[in-house]
Amino acid sequence: MILLHYISYGFPGGDLLFNHISLTIQPHTKSALTGSNGMGKSTLLKIMAGEIQPLEGSITIKDDLYYVPQMFGNFNNKTVAECLKIDKKLDALQKITEGEIDEEYFETLNDDWDIEERSQNALYYWGLENLKLNQKLENLSGGEKTKVFLAGIQINQPEIILMDEPTNHMDLKGRKLLYDLIEKTDAAVVMVSHDRALLNLADTIFELSSQGIDTYGGNYDFYAEQKAIEQEALQNDIHAKERALKKAKEKERETLERKQKLDARGKQKQEKSGVARIMMNTLRNNAEKNTSKLKNIHAEKISGISGDLRNLRTSVKNADQMKVIFNDSNLHSGKILITAEEINYQYTSENLWKESLNLEILSGDRISVKGSNGSGKTTLIKLLMENLQPTTGKIIRSDFTTLYIDQEYSMINKEISVEDFVQQFNEGALPESEVKTILSRFLFRKETWDKKCGALSGGERLRLLLCGLSVSNTTPDMIILDEPTNNLDLQNVEILTESVKDYHGTLIVISHDEIFLEEIGIEKEITL
Repeated sequence: MILLHYISYGFPGGDLLFNHISLTIQPHTKSALTGSNGMGKSTLLKIMAGEIQPLEGSITIKDDLYYVPQMFGNFNNKTVAECLKIDKKLDALQKITEGEIDEEYFETLNDDWDIEERSQNALYYWGLENLKLNQKLENLSGGEKTKVFLAGIQINQPEIILMDEPTNHMDLKGRKLLYDLIEKTDAAVVMVSHDRALLNLADTIFELSSQGIDTYGGNYDFYAEQKAIEQEALQNDIHAKERALKKAKEKERETLERKQKLDARGKQKQEKSGVARIMMNTLRNNAEKNTSKLKNIHAEKISGISGDLRNLRTSVKNADQMKVIFNDSNLHSGKILITAEEINYQYTSENLWKESLNLEILSGDRISVKGSNGSGKTTLIKLLMENLQPTTGKIIRSDFTTLYIDQEYSMINKEISVEDFVQQFNEGALPESEVKTILSRFLFRKETWDKKCGALSGGERLRLLLCGLSVSNTTPDMIILDEPTNNLDLQNVEILTESVKDYHGTLIVISHDEIFLEEIGIEKEITL
């Protein structure tokens, strides 16, 4: 069990990331933390894991805990055994088997006599049977590093498992192994992930937002349904407030017009009856005061309704307003864009693929490129884009335009400002005011326009790129997406999905996210 009581956390010199968060994780439950990028999901998970300390509040953990981090840079100089925290046990077991009888070794081993066998079985489960426990982590791929830490679940057999984006860089086979492990485990699980298949294994969703934390009993699909109902209710509230605001403004106008007419009639009567000038001035001042008081009453009411309306509108999901409307490609459907004949590539002296590839890509194709980690998916894309030349075979390309988006959004110059990047797409010479309006539509407010692109998060870079495409009046003939949903929160995945699924050009996608591939209408597969 994990008990968080009034936890607060913030960065030095900045605002609080979250304030007075309370949360209970019961034994044997499977929970997921969701929320927009920057809300502090990973930070809250690190606090649970004891990696960082909160500014305020208390933490109670009553069971053994195991943490799978998202980033592995701090572990590169450690061995696999050290990362799994079994190095001392393995060393003690070796000393004992060599005849050492020091009591310290027996205490360290703690009767865990099958630790070595269990470790090998766990690595075999994840397809890492050739991995040595004394091997350094730095030589492994991103997917292999993740699998090492996931193997630690079976090795350490904890009662609580914390996982931060465990399917990032993970191939489809690895994901399925993880799903199976989570379904069968009796441990309490808390995960941060954008993988909807994994989130659907949860029985509770905790949504972290600027207002705090909300609990939804059920898996991600249930949570999404409840959010849709909430959004519909929110839209109804917005429409009601809009009607109330319109009515309040009409009431203000009618009341002031009626008051002005009454004041005018009163003035005429006073003038006809010969009221003294000094009394006339007094009556006029009183009338002006009453009018001003009346205006203030209505202004206060209108301001209150406007404020409520503004707050409601900021709560509305932004996926629809950030959707890119692409023009149709100028290429006719079915035109042959790329023909690859018997191609292969060598990084060393061996071919990357056992069998050379033959491919034909037509205009309008929607293709996913699939394969396990290290199968050469990104290499194939580089060959098709002519960034690499095949070692054997040939590639024939017709004339067409391509937009390549990788998971790091490397086409974005980190040294220029947000506004300058978007202006690079302004071939149609849109007025500066219109470009800034589009920036605002993609949630880039005035104070962010001068911000360097290098300071943006992954989700912000996605929005910036989509913003640039909205400014542009040129639609690429082909869009290539290389693991586009990695490091994106669910809202940004939805924004990307809504933009891509209505794109009518040629689409090539590397992704292990089966739900994303289904939603964007993939029709063909290249399996490596």
